[in-house]
Amino acid sequence: MIPSNDPSPPPFGAFAPNAAQATIIRLAHGTGLKRGAFRPWLSRIVNLFGAGPLDVTYQGAAFRFYHQASATERGALFNPDYNLEELGFLRRHVSAGGIFVDIGANVGTYALALARDVGPDGQVIAIEPHPVTHARLKFNTSASGYAQVRLVAAAAGPSDDELMIETDGENLGASHIVTGAPAGRAIKVPSLRLQRILEEAGAAHVDALKIDVEGFEDRVLTGFFKESPRTLWPRAVVIEHLSQDEWTEDCIADMRARGYVEQGRTRSNTLLARS
Repeated sequence: MIPSNDPSPPPFGAFAPNAAQATIIRLAHGTGLKRGAFRPWLSRIVNLFGAGPLDVTYQGAAFRFYHQASATERGALFNPDYNLEELGFLRRHVSAGGIFVDIGANVGTYALALARDVGPDGQVIAIEPHPVTHARLKFNTSASGYAQVRLVAAAAGPSDDELMIETDGENLGASHIVTGAPAGRAIKVPSLRLQRILEEAGAAHVDALKIDVEGFEDRVLTGFFKESPRTLWPRAVVIEHLSQDEWTEDCIADMRARGYVEQGRTRSNTLLARS
């Protein structure tokens, strides 16, 4: 298999699904097999007909999905409705010329979907620290031709420093910040305050923001809201709540106290907008 962080990967289309793989993907799209419980099984079957990544379009963008060891990439490959409720909410707050910030951008399933909505006059700021995942994000952004996407190879954090991140070997997308003693597989990445990232990108405002950093959301957001001007506060926020038991502060309660109102809730995310 071609490494997902190969410095000179084959062009998009080199790993187009073959006839058997395409048939399995279509079957998943049209049936209940697109649900999460079936995706690892589908991934293994697809792999029998050709190991390696697959080049497909998702939400109008070009993606090379390494589906074998990434739940996010399996989800977007096999389910055309993957995160569709969250994307719909964000699109109601982001229009042409707008600014969208994706913290924990992974391979770009939010960032590149919203890039089409903001258009060439808008901006997407995609923040992804893991070097392998960032390489995939960079490839997908280039393959999609989206010059309006600014990539940040750092973790958003409470200070300008460094952090350690650890990867779940069975799911690269679940890489998380290590706050205690790091295990042997942890790696060091740069960390930047969200306010600094926005200022360096020249963002005078934020229309919408999505954050999924595996239980570190509070460390990113609480300090940001305390220290940054209200002009930088996003109009809408999608925040993953699955790891909220790891928060040291309830950042959703903090946002509510600052005037945000819950607009919806999915299995994984809480959707908030400024009143």
